[in-house]
Amino acid sequence: MAAEMGRMPFFYSPEGRLVQVDYALQAVSRGSTTIGLKTKDFALLSSQVKPTRPLLDAAEKVYVLDDHVGATGSGYIGDVTTLIDELRVEAQKHRLVYDTPIDVGTLSRHLSEYLHQLTMYAVRPLGASIILAGADELGVQLVQVDPSGTSFRGSGFAIGQGADDALDTVHKDYRPDLALEEAMALTTKAIEDLNGGKSVIEHGVVRADTKRFEHLVPTATG
Repeated sequence: MAAEMGRMPFFYSPEGRLVQVDYALQAVSRGSTTIGLKTKDFALLSSQVKPTRPLLDAAEKVYVLDDHVGATGSGYIGDVTTLIDELRVEAQKHRLVYDTPIDVGTLSRHLSEYLHQLTMYAVRPLGASIILAGADELGVQLVQVDPSGTSFRGSGFAIGQGADDALDTVHKDYRPDLALEEAMALTTKAIEDLNGGKSVIEHGVVRADTKRFEHLVPTATG
């Protein structure tokens, strides 16, 4: 029965779970370890960069969506980039129509609705979870959206491989007044602890004072 339901995305399991969404969440859990962290002054995105095969260049992991907002994701790379493109188009459409930058809440709601639509019909839900970091009239924002379309706001998220352990590491030393260098060291440590201390990590940050998202150069550790 489980195998039959796996081929029918619009079916619930006997426990009332959406089978295909559960599969999508499993795909996210196999992706690169990825962390979002917010303080009163900035929001930081950090993601492990790892080539899928020897001699291949690693895929980009932190993306600029608009001047004031960026994103990262974990899961199937093709699904992540599809969602990034969708977010970029929505941000530009908002600027063209309203002549103002899109606020983070509106952008995250669009992503939630887009992903939720894929759970309602006989299509494959995307195996990707996205973390958005931006600055708008409400200040610095950090939002995670999972494959079901459910969104979460908070000061810290971890997705991908070893997400629970990475979040525990971050939580132990988190403070709302962390400096950027301290926050980067903390997310780096969380990723290193899961990967034997040998990682290339890509970062992006949006600051409350400038309201600009900056894509930082990947750093090698270990």
